[in-house]
Amino acid sequence: MLTFGIDSSYSARLATPFAVLGVRTSGGRLDLIEYLPQGAATLDPVDRCAERVCRQIERYLDDPQFRFDLPFDYRGTDFQCRVWREITSINPGKTNTYKDIARRLKSAPRPVGGACGANRIPIIIPCHRVLGSNGIGGFMHARSGFPLDVKRWLLRHEGATIHPAAVPRRQRDGAGTGQIP
Repeated sequence: MLTFGIDSSYSARLATPFAVLGVRTSGGRLDLIEYLPQGAATLDPVDRCAERVCRQIERYLDDPQFRFDLPFDYRGTDFQCRVWREITSINPGKTNTYKDIARRLKSAPRPVGGACGANRIPIIIPCHRVLGSNGIGGFMHARSGFPLDVKRWLLRHEGATIHPAAVPRRQRDGAGTGQIP
């Protein structure tokens, strides 16, 4: 999720190499992570849950294979929750396509993309690991700019290669490397 207005109700704001992460917790559970612009003010965690979220994100930044273990609820429609659970099963360094996820859920790619865009806790529910059938696809309801820079950073950090179905045919038949552009 991307926001350009800085909300004062964050439980922490953590500087990372790709954005400042606005973290909101409630009742001892992670409620929201938003990508704020680089240079946005940081905020030390104000509660134990926010401290745990920040500590685990820092561990992920040190080790892209780190597995998050944070308390949160899947809050969305039944379909969105099914998509998010499916995405959570994609291992670090691996990718999948909207189309393949849609096939498994007996749906279509666009609603899968819509569920990705509605994800309130990116990185934890790693929608950045979902690609279009012909390339990197979108991210945070955008197809260019800062959101795609974040997606590329996260994928490179994890050492991901593009899922074979997401490599355009001309690259599959030629010299395509499957590397993140």
